[in-house]
Amino acid sequence: MLDFIRIACAVPAVKVGDVEKNTRDICEYIEKADNAKADIVVFPELSMTGYTCQDLFFQDSIWQGVKKGLREIVACSSRHPGLTVLVGLPVCLGVNLYNCAAVICGGTVRGLVPKTFVPNYGEFYEKRWFTSAENVKDDSIDLSLFGLEGVASFDSTQVFQIGEGTLIGVEICEDMWTPLPPSSALAMRGAEVILNLSASDEVMGKRKLRRDMLKRQSSACNCIYAYCSSGSTESAQDMVFSGHSAIAENGVILKENAKQLDTDYMIVQDCDLGIIRHERRKNKSFADAGRVYDRITNAKIMQWNAEPLRADGTLYPVNKAPFVLGSGEDCLEAFAIQVEGLKQRLALLGAKPVVGISGGLDSTLALLVAVEAVRQLGRPVSDVHGITMPCFGTSDRTYQNALELMKILGITAKEINIRQAVSQHFADIGHDAAVHNGTYENTQARERTQVLMDYAGMVNGIVVGTGDLSELALGWCTYNGDHMSMYAVNASVPKTMIPHIIAAVSEGVFAEAKSVLQDIVDTPISPELLPPDESGKIAQVTEDLVGPYALHDFFLYHMFCHGFTPTKIYTLACHAFANEYDAETIKKWLKVFYRRFFTQQFKRNCVPDGVKVGRVGLSPRGDWRMPSDASANLWLDEVESL
Repeated sequence: MLDFIRIACAVPAVKVGDVEKNTRDICEYIEKADNAKADIVVFPELSMTGYTCQDLFFQDSIWQGVKKGLREIVACSSRHPGLTVLVGLPVCLGVNLYNCAAVICGGTVRGLVPKTFVPNYGEFYEKRWFTSAENVKDDSIDLSLFGLEGVASFDSTQVFQIGEGTLIGVEICEDMWTPLPPSSALAMRGAEVILNLSASDEVMGKRKLRRDMLKRQSSACNCIYAYCSSGSTESAQDMVFSGHSAIAENGVILKENAKQLDTDYMIVQDCDLGIIRHERRKNKSFADAGRVYDRITNAKIMQWNAEPLRADGTLYPVNKAPFVLGSGEDCLEAFAIQVEGLKQRLALLGAKPVVGISGGLDSTLALLVAVEAVRQLGRPVSDVHGITMPCFGTSDRTYQNALELMKILGITAKEINIRQAVSQHFADIGHDAAVHNGTYENTQARERTQVLMDYAGMVNGIVVGTGDLSELALGWCTYNGDHMSMYAVNASVPKTMIPHIIAAVSEGVFAEAKSVLQDIVDTPISPELLPPDESGKIAQVTEDLVGPYALHDFFLYHMFCHGFTPTKIYTLACHAFANEYDAETIKKWLKVFYRRFFTQQFKRNCVPDGVKVGRVGLSPRGDWRMPSDASANLWLDEVESL
């Protein structure tokens, strides 16, 4: 089960007071939404009449038109059973007029939700016409009022169940702008999707404010939030309406209309219920908050036998590089966090940073962090000790880049060739140096770590670890070799993010090293533990052996952050990487990812200290706790079945 839901926000070109015309338009958009295989279509506040009718709301002709129009919309709904429709309309009950949302599916009004907070300030005078939901005495309504059969709920606290268990809640415009929005209570009651029928006027800065509020409320409620506002064809007598529609998911705007002032359009977006459900399971504060809302314990869940949700995720925006931050400013923030962590450790110990410099991405970033840390501590850059340790697999390109970078930065640089020491160790343990196996490779990695540790002891230093998050996830590190350090500054930085951080700092604090840094970024990723080819170029390319880091970081992100199944991760990856990898290739590396992730947990269970930079950390003292002997069979079997 992929757990997607497809939501449409439709903003017809309303004609104020012309209920017949507006009803026709609504039915046309219902048809369009159904053709788009939407599960829900939301219309603006008072979309049947227009929001700006003013005292026309008191006219019986309007009310008669609404009753007839609702019957037509219900009849239209019966022809589209897989679609849940939300339309805005005034409802007259006795002496009170309520601003409502009708929830319709399969030719039946499933419920009516009255607006709770009725604004009466600034340019809004709704209390002249409408009564708050707080004044409702009866929580049901006889649909014969509209010429329909049956009884529907009439309650602002109700939650509706659609599909195979998806819960939705409804609020109307002003409700979201209050200190205690009904959507918060609805989310506590279980609503995973909040739908807001709105009529928001446009003034300077208000679009950004709406976006910020949508992001904030969807994040606070761990929910999907769809907001649909009246368009620019509302009356322009005293204000202009925005037609702003947006769909947010847990703090992120997935889609919105492009124009500042808009009307007669529809946006359609797939949203991921799996993310919402996973976040709520993890977020214990979300569950604890439910105790604050005593009144929701008696709220109803309105259920009906709806068709299964139809969304397949093809309209969901999948970022193929989910770890990569959006701007240079974000990358500089990540770098600053790394620097701050190392600064505290150096200041506490009064130590100097010692970094093994290979000329590759990881050691370069670690070196830059170390240099900036000592600068901010007011120490000379010479306090940073960089050691390059060429051996059998070192290429001329990385060797020269390592030397050049250390020279430009002005650190204390040292070269220690470890070929002789490694050869002696081969002789000691009886390993044939012509056999290029794991022993051949790991001996070099462990020798480098031994050199760094012992050298650090000589200069009152600490070894700064260079390994990154992606390598930890795959166990692509030598146990007690590059796996070990005294402080690991890259431990929560994924491989796909490192080039962006280096590029960002090369534009500012390390501009003098921009040229060599760019060449390092352009160098193929390699541990350089096997001899170069005949031309002296790197022969051992990591991604040829373990798989593309772009895929592995994608797999890690969705497994860790969302708890997705292999099937869902595979589906998302096929969508995101459609132009780069075929389905069989993605399946192959997904299998490698799960196999390595499970079998290499023993390395993560004893990692050194290292600052958490982003959302994911694999330290057993932080975000990830897992037994080293857990079985991967459940995940691997599912991958095989794809």
